[in-house]
Formats: sequence, C-alpha cells, structure tokens
Amino acid sequence: MFTDVDEKYGYTGNDLGANYTKENTVFKVWSPLANDATVLLYKSCTDEKPYRRLPMEKDKKGVWVKTAHGDLNGVYYTYEIRHDDITEETIDIYARTAGVNGAMGMVIDLEETNPAGWHNYHPEPLEHYTDAVIYEMHVRDFSIDKSGNFCYKGRFLAFVEKGVINAAGDKIGIDHLKELGVTHVHLMPSFDYQTVDETRLNVPQFNWGYDPQNFNCPEGSYSTNPYDGRARVAEFKRLVHALHCQGIRVIMDVVYNHTYATADSPFNKIFNKYYYRLWGENGEYFSNGSGCGNEIATERFMVRKYIIDSLVYWATEYKIDGFRFDLMGLYDIETMNKIDETLHAINPDIILYGEGWIGGDSPLADSKRAMKLNARHTPNIAFFSDDFRDTIKGNNFENRSRGYVNGATGSEEYVKEVMCGRIPHPQIPNLTKFAWTLSPCQTVNYVEAHDNLTLWDKLIYTNPTDSLDTRKKMDKMAAACVFLAQGIPFIQAGQDFLRSKPLPGGAYDHNSYNSPDAVNSLKWDRKSEFRDVFDYYKGLIEFRKAHSALRMFTAEDIGRNMKFFDHLPQRIVGFGLYGDCELEEIIVFFNPTNDDITLHAFGEYNVYIDSDNAGNKPLYTVCDDYIIKPHSTMVMGRPYPQPEEEEAAE
Repeated sequence: MFTDVDEKYGYTGNDLGANYTKENTVFKVWSPLANDATVLLYKSCTDEKPYRRLPMEKDKKGVWVKTAHGDLNGVYYTYEIRHDDITEETIDIYARTAGVNGAMGMVIDLEETNPAGWHNYHPEPLEHYTDAVIYEMHVRDFSIDKSGNFCYKGRFLAFVEKGVINAAGDKIGIDHLKELGVTHVHLMPSFDYQTVDETRLNVPQFNWGYDPQNFNCPEGSYSTNPYDGRARVAEFKRLVHALHCQGIRVIMDVVYNHTYATADSPFNKIFNKYYYRLWGENGEYFSNGSGCGNEIATERFMVRKYIIDSLVYWATEYKIDGFRFDLMGLYDIETMNKIDETLHAINPDIILYGEGWIGGDSPLADSKRAMKLNARHTPNIAFFSDDFRDTIKGNNFENRSRGYVNGATGSEEYVKEVMCGRIPHPQIPNLTKFAWTLSPCQTVNYVEAHDNLTLWDKLIYTNPTDSLDTRKKMDKMAAACVFLAQGIPFIQAGQDFLRSKPLPGGAYDHNSYNSPDAVNSLKWDRKSEFRDVFDYYKGLIEFRKAHSALRMFTAEDIGRNMKFFDHLPQRIVGFGLYGDCELEEIIVFFNPTNDDITLHAFGEYNVYIDSDNAGNKPLYTVCDDYIIKPHSTMVMGRPYPQPEEEEAAE
C-alpha cells in the first residue's frame, strides 16, 4: 500500500536529523504526507515548554527542513508534526543522542565526545569470520554484582576499569576478557530502550533491552548522567576504545525488527503506519512477527534506508566491529544483502550474524525472509546454529531433554554434521540434501546464550544425580565441541565459570529478560571457585587461535581436510584435520560415555587437550594404546617431520 510513496518520495540524501556545526544546525525530517512540521527547542530535557519554535519548510521528496543559526550544541529538540487535524510531538528518529528516558533529542558536537587517542588505535583485522571468538554479555550484568569491586557498577565506564579483582585475587572485568582470549565482545542491546526508567536509577531495575526506543542513541541508564545527552555518547565511546586498546572488537546487538511502542511510537507519529508491516485488506492491523506487538517493514525504501543509515552511523561514529540481528528472519533478504554490501565497503572486517527465525506469523513471504533456510541467499551473513545447540546439549525448550554430552544416544551422525559446520561433506550423505549453508563462515556454533537456560543449569536439570565433577566434565566437553567445530564459536559471559541463574525454590531461570540482578549478574567469585573450568575454556581458545585447521573458511577445504573416523566404539566421535597447517595432523575424539575408551595410536602424538587440561603446549606424548576418560575430549597433534641435518663436512 506504500509502493507509490516509495516511488514518489524515496529520499537518498544522507543528512536526515540534526546536522550540527558551530555556525548553525540544519534539521531535516522525512514526513511526506504531513501538513506542517515544526522544530521545538528546549534548554533542558525536563522542560515542559520549548523556548523557541521554528516552523519548517517542505523541500523535495517529502523532507521538511529548517536551519537554526548559532551554536546549538547541547540544546534539546523535538518535532511537532501535523497530519490533518492531528498534531503530535515526537523525538527525531535520527536523533544522535537524547535526554532522560529518550523523550527529546539533543543537538551534539560529536567530535567533543571522542576519547583521547580515539583515532589512533583499532584492532588488527581478522581474515575470516571463523577467526572470531565471540563473548556475549549484558552491560549491567558485567559489573553490577557485589563480587566485583567496580567504581561504575552497571555502567559503560565499568569496561574502562583495569586492575579489578575478585575476593580471591583473580582478574575480572576487562582484564578477564583479555586473559580469556576472546576476539569480540557482543553487547546485548546498548542503544536506547524503553523499559528502564532513567529518572529512578536509585531503584534496581533490569531489562535485556529488546524494547527499542531510539536506535541511534546509546542507552541512558548505562551512563553516569542520563539527563545529559553528551554523557552516554562519550562514555559508550570510551567503552569501545578501552576494548579496542586490548585488541578486542565490539559487536552490537541490534533490534530493528520491531519497536517497543506501536501506535504512539516516534516512527508512527512521523508517518502513520509506513514503518510497520500490516494485516488486513486496507492495512487495518499491525502484524506481529516479532511477538512484541509489531514488526518493521524492512522492504520499504525509507525503512531500509533508515536501518542502513543507522548501522553506518554506529560503524563510523562509534567504530563498531560487527552487528548481531535479533529475529533476522523478519528482515527481507534484499535489505540484508544491501547491509552487507554497504558495511563491508566501509570496513571489510565487520562481522554480521543473527537469529535465522521469527517470533510469530508475518506477511513477509517465506522466500524473502533472511532465515537460516535461506542462508545461501545471504552468503556474507552468519546464522546461529540451533542444530548445533540442540545436538550437543539437548532441546533448548525442554529442560530435561539431553544431548550428546549429557546422555543422548544415537546422535553420533548428528554430531558429525554440526562439527563440520552443517555444510555438505563427502562422508555425510544426509548433508547433501539437508545442509543449510555452503560455508562455515555462516555457522555460529553455541550451546549457551542469554536466552533459555545456561549450559550449567541445563546440566543440573538433565543430570541431577550425577556428581558435580561429572557435570563439570560435560560442560568442558560441550565447550570443546564449540571451539573444535568448523564455524564461528560463541559463548555467553560467565559460561567460562559455570554461569547459573537460580531462582527461589530451587528452579533455574530460562527467560531472565527482566529478572533482578541477583539472577542475572555475573558472579565473579565463581571464576575462582571453578578456576579449572575457566582455564579449560582459555586453553581451548588458545588452541583454536593457534591452528588454522580449526578455522577453515570454505566447504572445499573442509571436505578435503576434515576426515571422520569409522568403526569407533558406540557414541564415540572422532575426526582428523589435515592440510597446510601448523601441525601435520590434528586428531580429535569425544567420549560422552561413563567408561574409559582405549584406542591405539599409529605413531607418536602430542596430547594438547584431555579431560582436565587444554592449551597449545603439549601435555604429554602417546605412541601406543591410550585412554580417553569418561565425559571428555582428547586432542592430539603430530608435528611435521624435522628435516634431517646435513652431514657434517669431512
């Protein structure tokens, strides 16, 4: 119903919003069917009445324009839009920052918000998506717990604090991230969301943040002063810069698929119903493919432009290194490919991935959705592999459903499928038909994320009678599957020290989106309590980063250089990795059983990973029969033969 609007009013300029210089600010808003538009200026974000009203003039392609002379840095503003007899005030959807609770935009001199050295440092680029090691976290969770002695608890600036330790003296915070060895920190929504009241930050409040309000503004509750729009911008930049200085890249979790508000959202006030998909013969109803009340119409010209403009802004102004797309199945394929093309032209190192599913019925045709089953149509965008998740630990939505590491039988062939990245493989006939991707660079392998039970809590449900030590071994084995698989490894913050989300009464939280800090916060003392688990994860990351055979980036390489072993004992999975790599051969075995498994080595091998230890330094050597302990992984490597020394001259 908006095709004619796109054809007649599609605007291609890159100047929507408040364009600031010290001499003047040019305001531009796209609202082609509005009768009038006015800029309202406020001295404070808490003022009830504007101190100045500036009528706008309608320019080409439905853009309203007004130039305000003088230095407006720090001045708050809104738009007043009239459609026939309805006049509504709204924040600018292109606002670059906002006042408290995101009600007003603010004119800002962005250059003044740059930290010292902002333009001087950036991590070295990675060659391929499979070189990434992603660590997902929530900004508040990172520092709010009493076990972390942070100065800026729950704030962006906690990421700047170095030298913070827990009660046992172990590194936490940003030093922990560096010690663990991750390449990317994936930040759950850090843009301005609607479900935390920034006027009441003295009262504990929590939300994951999948309730979008202002897509181009950092979240105010994570700043030291949500009433000052400059604080959130400057402090988020300091977070990014601090991580970059440690060689760690930053991924933003973005949620352009819906908005928290619908009929009274800023988008709807600026252009009624245009930004949303609709049901009904005449578009009477908002569709709800997100499960949150609405869904954004990504296929419309100015909606697609808005999303791409926003991503470009984060990638350039904040130097963001990647984006994770919530409910990416609600984005149309053409939009996702334009996002890929645009962002990779700016920074070839940017990583793009998302959820290849939707949250409800959508008018967008199945064939046009950026879903996992359509992954081959978005070749430079990765997808979460729920196949991997459920194969390794059990069905994500059934608490007591078991997977390969915690007791499921008959899953060996499925394990092979996910370990090779779910791409076609000559030894796995099933993947010839059912592989959903042709590239390991499209596969995000994980067994834990913010949604659903943590891996540790899942193991408590599925294996309640097993000992703590046995469940720890299962956890380590699941982590080994993640880091030894072809594809992109992804873990949740705290997974490396058995993160748990217990509830009163003995249950565990599978959907902690608004649960209190007591449930969600990172309990940093667990790092010391389960130091062996942390060291194991650290060693797995170290080994993966040292061996390119674990990071192959084409299906051809994997088909040629990853060989699965036949005739192994029941439930045992093993494979070899070959090619022009750091070792002549890498051998991997998984034993999820309760028994020792004895195998024979044909030659001498160094063991790098076993049931208790992991790393890139050999632990010991095997050259005959060897034992794989219960619930464990064994990784062995054979170095290239050393060239014979030249005979000494006579």
